[in-house]
Amino acid sequence: MAEPVRVRRLSDQEGQKLQRLVRRGTGSVVRLRRAMVVLASAGGNTVPAIARLVQADEDSVRQVIHRFNEQGMPSLDPQWAGGRPRQISPDDETFIVATANTRPMKLGQPFTRWSIRKLAEYLAGNPDRIVMVGRERLRQYLRKHEITFQRTKTWKESNDPQRETKLTRIEHVTTQFPDRVFAFDEFGPLAVRPQTGSGWHPKGRPHRLPANYHKLHGVRQFHGCYSVGDDTLWGVIRHRKSATNTLTALKSIRAARPDGAPIYIILDNLSAHKGPVIRAWAARNKVELCFTPTYASWANPIEAHFGPLRTFVIAGSDHPNHVALGRHLHAYLRWRNANARHPDVLAAQRRERARVRSERQRRWGQTAYRAA
Repeated sequence: MAEPVRVRRLSDQEGQKLQRLVRRGTGSVVRLRRAMVVLASAGGNTVPAIARLVQADEDSVRQVIHRFNEQGMPSLDPQWAGGRPRQISPDDETFIVATANTRPMKLGQPFTRWSIRKLAEYLAGNPDRIVMVGRERLRQYLRKHEITFQRTKTWKESNDPQRETKLTRIEHVTTQFPDRVFAFDEFGPLAVRPQTGSGWHPKGRPHRLPANYHKLHGVRQFHGCYSVGDDTLWGVIRHRKSATNTLTALKSIRAARPDGAPIYIILDNLSAHKGPVIRAWAARNKVELCFTPTYASWANPIEAHFGPLRTFVIAGSDHPNHVALGRHLHAYLRWRNANARHPDVLAAQRRERARVRSERQRRWGQTAYRAA
């Protein structure tokens, strides 16, 4: 006759821990029931009695006792299987991520972007490594690795052969002579029509502007001038961009430093900015024109200050004519120059700098990265 199944003799530490688990009755239910089985068997209870105590099958009770005799206290911890065995290995997961980050045309596929369905079909039938994965699981893998569906962005790479020389010169003058550095550029086109914007209004009752309008007033250009050292912005509204209007603005900049000391004006490569008349005037009046590289007008310090103009003057406006628009713009410039360090102005400038940085992809002085 076979001997009855019984747990081996417990050590003092095992007995105390089992007793503590049973008395507290907290934690995992599976762990608690197994502790009750072992403790009851150690107390001399038979398998049928223990089965009635924990409301379990007698074979299950014997299995718990045998496992405890072999493994000790770790046998009480539940070993969750977690469902079906894992079919996607870490190498497969890496391959999925690499494939999702590769343009389909490079892999011989006749489309420019992946969809979840197309990516799953390619993974299941590609010649290099076959990975069978469902669409929902594939979506989870992409989300795990922070791969999201995004719009493609474009930017222009500067092809100016003197790009680094020009940027270095701009950095030098803005760092060494900030009180004698000025910037010039046009802001526009300014159109007289309702402009979308945002502001504080009662919930569910946004400010509304008419959508049926006619562009009867043409467009204008704001010729802006900015003093880097004084942090002041001024300018005038003209009908169009021209060398004459540019020269008038540059003369107003020269007048801002009547002491006759050399000044530096940063401006972009628009043809109206660098004609022979303007260059001759600059040479006679101790003005150095520091041109930004081609497709790199973001290097102009005035660009960041056009952001607040768009936010606080243009957005959400509905001016009846260009006279009212100009009056509003100049009123803002007076307020802005008197409150140049206002948090709203600084925040708008930071947003504009972030926008132009995203367009140029990097800061000055950083190593240029080759496009993938």
